[in-house]
Amino acid sequence: MATERRPECKPIPVPHAGKDDPHDECADKFPPNRYPGMDVLVGGVRFDALQVGVRVLWEIKTHQFDTYPDFIRRREIEKELEQIEKEQDAAAACGYGYVIGVSTQAHKDALLREDRTLDIVVTGCKR
Repeated sequence: MATERRPECKPIPVPHAGKDDPHDECADKFPPNRYPGMDVLVGGVRFDALQVGVRVLWEIKTHQFDTYPDFIRRREIEKELEQIEKEQDAAAACGYGYVIGVSTQAHKDALLREDRTLDIVVTGCKR
């Protein structure tokens, strides 16, 4: 496949970005991550995980979305959708699937209200 030959599409493990232990633990265990303890750089974009055994990149969201006031929830969804579009584009350009993991059904529902095409999984990961 041509995408395999593009150097920018080769997954490169990089240290977790956020120094957020509950988030990193979720990103390592939920998909499960091919590179535990690491994020992965593909197509110039950082992802939380590359799933073991398949070509699927993950973005993990573990913040306490359900506790936010409505105004903050709306702003958070707007911000996330910008990030998701960039990540989806990079994943697709390199022949990877893309999944978003969120902690709660309410967070999943809020994202799907804005974009029904997203592939979202409720992880149940806690903060």
